[in-house]
Amino acid sequence: MSIITEVVDTVRALAQGMAVTLSYIPKRKLTREYPDVPVELYPRFRGEHFLARNEDGKERCVACFLCSAACPADAIYIEATEDLRSYEERPGIENRFAQVYNIDYGRCILCGYCVEACPKDAIKHGHNFEFAVTNFADLVKDKNYLLTNYGRHEGAKPEGNFVIRSDS
Repeated sequence: MSIITEVVDTVRALAQGMAVTLSYIPKRKLTREYPDVPVELYPRFRGEHFLARNEDGKERCVACFLCSAACPADAIYIEATEDLRSYEERPGIENRFAQVYNIDYGRCILCGYCVEACPKDAIKHGHNFEFAVTNFADLVKDKNYLLTNYGRHEGAKPEGNFVIRSDS
């Protein structure tokens, strides 16, 4: 192959690439005006987790460690403890509950394995997607945060700047 053929092939490839690039210039652009216009999310969007409660207001988590074991990023840390008080006095539905439940969103990849592994449906994905922090330590969410984060799920009125799409 001669040098002239290589130059011609290179110029042809550049011309084809520029033709594609220039063809997009006259087309109308789609710009999301976030945060002025709410973001549209699909119902199956996997955002920030929350810990669910049962009808009595008791924590569903029984500290079985299945969510922690299923997490490929090792982002969930749990410490279990026993509470032998009566059902009315203890925080959870079982004698065993998670005294410490932390999720490190610096490591979490929002894959949903923890949600699938939970036998009590205690951990679920919400629709919060605004994770911006100025300190990495703020990405570690504790049990109290995850329990109060329950209000952001699809059954409640959205508190964030998003709208859940109904066409899906």
